[in-house]
Amino acid sequence: MPETIRARGAARAAVFAPLDGAGRAALVEQRLADAIILGVLPSGERLPSEAELARRFGVATVTAREALESLRDRGLVETRRGRGGGSFVQPVRDHRPLVDLRLRELSRVELRDMGVHYAALASAAAELAAERTTEDDVEGLSRLVASFDVSEEGAARRAESTFRLEVAALSQSARLVREHVRLQAEFGPLLWVGFREAVHRERALDHYRAVIGHLASGDRDGARGTTLAHIQEAVEALIDEKVAADRRGS
Repeated sequence: MPETIRARGAARAAVFAPLDGAGRAALVEQRLADAIILGVLPSGERLPSEAELARRFGVATVTAREALESLRDRGLVETRRGRGGGSFVQPVRDHRPLVDLRLRELSRVELRDMGVHYAALASAAAELAAERTTEDDVEGLSRLVASFDVSEEGAARRAESTFRLEVAALSQSARLVREHVRLQAEFGPLLWVGFREAVHRERALDHYRAVIGHLASGDRDGARGTTLAHIQEAVEALIDEKVAADRRGS
């Protein structure tokens, strides 16, 4: 199975994985909202029914219904009645207000802690991938990166998501892939707010090429270190944006 298909399948599976802790509607709403903003759930996709969402998330049907109502209020989902109806993902024309709201809800300490967790996971996946990647894998990843368009923010975020999932899949660790995708769905829309600036989008491409070079040579330390540096840079950009979002909110 091609890595892109495997990675995207893992991403979708992570979106609908059971929730930890109490099944509150806000948790269901946030999981789905983040997946829509990140692009894991594309515009026009039909979501599972209320009963099916409740089963997958491990919550009551009324909880899933409340979450969908909130998503409709935010303009992220449209519900159509009748034959062929259901709840459908709506295009996110401007995700910035949604991201700004999340940034204002979280403290700088929380954001840095999430960044540490994500960096540790992604760097571990890159280190393992450097040990286990084949020449064919490297060629496929190189072709993928060559196809990336980072001319605008949304495309750059999708490229980052795809690349990170590809590397996680190449680690050949199913647990790492699942946890990575879960964190990406939770934290990705926030972490890559730096892609609002063209300089960060271009630097990301340089990072992908550097990681591929480390994978090709089997350089575990290089793959790990380069990944850590890239995510740490993103976290600093995120903190700067957090400060700016707080100012806009006030």
